[in-house]
Amino acid sequence: MRSRALHLFFIGLLMMACSQSGQGPEPQTAARLLEEAEAALDNDSIRLGETLLRSAIRLSEQSEDWHTHYIAYQRLAEALSQGNPEEALRLMKKSLAIYEQHPDDERNYVILLDYAGTYASQVAYIHEGSYDEALDFIHRAYDIAHGKQMTDLVCQTLTSLANIAWAREDYRQAIDYARQAEALATEKLRPGTLQVLARSYLSLNMLDSAETVYRQIEPGDDVHMAYIVQSQLAKIALRRMGATQVEDDVDEAFEQVEDFYYKALRQKDEYYQETLRQEMENQRLEYRSRLYARTFLITLLASLVVIGAIVLVVRYRMRAVRQEKRQLQQEAEHQKALLHQANEVVTFLQNHILERTEVMKKLSQSGDSLITLTPHEWNEIERTLNAIDGNRFAKIREQYPTMTEDDIHLCVLTRLGLSNRTIGNIYCITISAVQHRKLKLKKDVFGESNPDITLEQILTR
Repeated sequence: MRSRALHLFFIGLLMMACSQSGQGPEPQTAARLLEEAEAALDNDSIRLGETLLRSAIRLSEQSEDWHTHYIAYQRLAEALSQGNPEEALRLMKKSLAIYEQHPDDERNYVILLDYAGTYASQVAYIHEGSYDEALDFIHRAYDIAHGKQMTDLVCQTLTSLANIAWAREDYRQAIDYARQAEALATEKLRPGTLQVLARSYLSLNMLDSAETVYRQIEPGDDVHMAYIVQSQLAKIALRRMGATQVEDDVDEAFEQVEDFYYKALRQKDEYYQETLRQEMENQRLEYRSRLYARTFLITLLASLVVIGAIVLVVRYRMRAVRQEKRQLQQEAEHQKALLHQANEVVTFLQNHILERTEVMKKLSQSGDSLITLTPHEWNEIERTLNAIDGNRFAKIREQYPTMTEDDIHLCVLTRLGLSNRTIGNIYCITISAVQHRKLKLKKDVFGESNPDITLEQILTR
């Protein structure tokens, strides 16, 4: 009788567990799927974002949530635009058709038209086709934004028109549109507007104007924008020296750096998906733990089962934490290696640029003879160092206004890695006198009294 009663008791517990297991989480809405997709895309998880967006499109159409429907199409087009602009344009046209059947906010309409024009121009640029469709989309967007006094969207559409004019090699028209956009640009839109303006100047070989605009761009945390600015400034410096072969080498080197960058993004995507899968698995386990707790707390046997489940979960979580730590360490080591490779490429390019300048050739071939540098040569070598060193000496001049030109020249020669003998030949003084001048400059100007720290280390720092 006791065994039969115990058997019936366990059957009852199983039935209760099964009945409660059916009470899972509520089904997701299209809007919720859209939020999850945007979060995945913000974390560079492109594949997961695309999957969630396609699910949001199907669910929003079934539930007639038209706002989410056309927004999901727009986000999916944006996610595919880099690799497949033709598909992105098709999706944007679908989004526009849905909006025009179910309009809700004219700002969204302007944004959709601007996106459609951008993707149409990408397709025309790749296939060397007509830009009429792209211009039609963006002119419609501009007319609505201008009529409704949407200043930020007027700036955005003018920037798009400037990009199309640049693609059509009408650089003067591109500069005109970009200047109009710059006058209206917000802090968020300003880098993109300045980028097309500088690119147009560079296409016209107006190097001074292009350099001035590139130096106005503040990329902030945008690593890709910072890479574009620095690479273009390096090209400008090389073009001034007429080093066309070196410019091609710079393009190749920066392409390698960009490959490193996109490989890192793909690895980040894979890590994010694995982390999300692990989180979903942990949520499932947590839900089951609560279910077991509600079911088996009826008896003492339920308490024992809950304790056992907790022990298993804790052990599993500890293993997961250890595994996650190992993955994070491997990711950090990989990122460190990529950064080291990128730094080596940049250092090689900097040294290569310096070695190609006429002043460095003059300094390296002088031997023990007297060296005389003209003011123009001093300015040339300092400008070159500023171009490849991130305006190092311009910042030194601003931070230490009391420094004399001789002090600046000594810092420039030290940064070039010249020996004290070569520096002495320039100033017509002995090696010991050069060492004394460096020591005096280190103490009096930079305020460094530690004898173990050299002037070279201070300039590098």
